[in-house]
Amino acid sequence: MLGGIAVTALGTMSGTSLDGVDAAVVETDGERIFAFGPTAYRAYSADEQQILRAHLGLWQGDDTAQAASVIEAAHLEVMSGFSDISVAGFHGQTLAHDPAGRRTHQCGDGDRLAAGLECPVVWDFRSADVAAGGQGAPLAPFYHFALARWIGARGPVAFLNLGGVGNLTWVDPSCHDPSDQGALLAFDTGPANAPVNDAMQARRGQPFDAGGQVAAQGTPDLAVLGAFCADPYFLLPPPKSLDRDHFVGLAAAVAHLADADAIATLTQAMILSVVAGLDHCPSPPERLLITGGGRHNAVVMAGLAAQTGLRIDPVEAVGLDGDMLEAQAFAFLAVRVLRGLPTSAPGTTGVPAPVCGGRISR
Repeated sequence: MLGGIAVTALGTMSGTSLDGVDAAVVETDGERIFAFGPTAYRAYSADEQQILRAHLGLWQGDDTAQAASVIEAAHLEVMSGFSDISVAGFHGQTLAHDPAGRRTHQCGDGDRLAAGLECPVVWDFRSADVAAGGQGAPLAPFYHFALARWIGARGPVAFLNLGGVGNLTWVDPSCHDPSDQGALLAFDTGPANAPVNDAMQARRGQPFDAGGQVAAQGTPDLAVLGAFCADPYFLLPPPKSLDRDHFVGLAAAVAHLADADAIATLTQAMILSVVAGLDHCPSPPERLLITGGGRHNAVVMAGLAAQTGLRIDPVEAVGLDGDMLEAQAFAFLAVRVLRGLPTSAPGTTGVPAPVCGGRISR
C-alpha cells in the first residue's frame, strides 16, 4: 500500500485507430493529482499497422505472437525515454472485446515490459471487470473524477470524449470517492468521428473533416436524422456501450447526398447523440469539457453549445491535454491498482460492485 504518497507514474494508450502509442506521466496517489509530467508519442509504421489489423478479432489462445512483438517493442521504445518512473500502466492493444461473453483481449505482456523498464508494470486492466459482469469500458471515469477535483469543479461537470465513438462521463465532485453511488455516470453517447472520417476518406481521400470545414458548407438531411434519432439505443439507460459499427447503416443513409450535405448530416448526428445522452444525466452539468479529435471541429463545438445550452470548452481551457488524457488515465489507474483501490464501478461499466482490475508484473 502506498498510503496516499505521490507516485511518479507513466501511462500508455494505443487506441482502436492503431495510429500509435501515447505516453504520459502523472504525479498521483491514485486519488489526487499532484502534477502532470512529460508526454511522448510513438507512431506505428505502415507495416506495423498492417500486422496489428491482421490480428484484430483474435483471442489469447490464438497465435498473436507477431502482434504482441510489435506492441511490446513499440511500447518499450517510447516508455524507455522516461526516467525516474515508479510504476507504469500498460493498456496494450485491444484485439477483441466481448463483454457479453465475459472476455476481452488487450494484447501485450506486462512481464516483458517490467523486465525492460526495470519497474513494476500494471496491465490487463479490463479482464477483472468483464469477468465480474461489467462492460470492461470505459475505464477513464475514475480519472475524470480526480480531474474534476483538480480543476476545482464545485458542481457536476461532464467530460465528453469525441473519438470514433462518443463517450460521456458525468461527475459529481462533491462525492467522497469515485466508487460512491452517484459519483459517476459513464456511457457511450453514439457515433462520433468514425462515420465522418470514413465518409471523408471514401469521398475525398482525406482522413477527417479538418475544423469542420466541409460540414459548414452543407445542409443536414432531416429525414436521415429523424431515423437516426429513433434508434432504440438512445433510450437505453446507462451505463451502456457501443460497437464502432452499431450505426453502420448511417453511411448508407447518406450515400445519396452530396459530399457537404452528407458530412453535415453525419456531424449533426454526432451532436444529436450527445444531446440525447445528456438527458440521462442525474442533473445538467455546469460545464461540458471536450476531449478527442471532435474538439477541433468548429461545427461540432458550436452545435453542442447551441443545442445543449451548456458551457462548452475543449479540455485545454482548464489546463488539460486532450491528446494525452487516456494515457494519463492509465498512469493514474496503475497507482490505484498498486493500492488495491477500485478502478470501475456500477455507474461506469455496469459491473455489479466496484472492481480493482489489473495485473502487476514486478
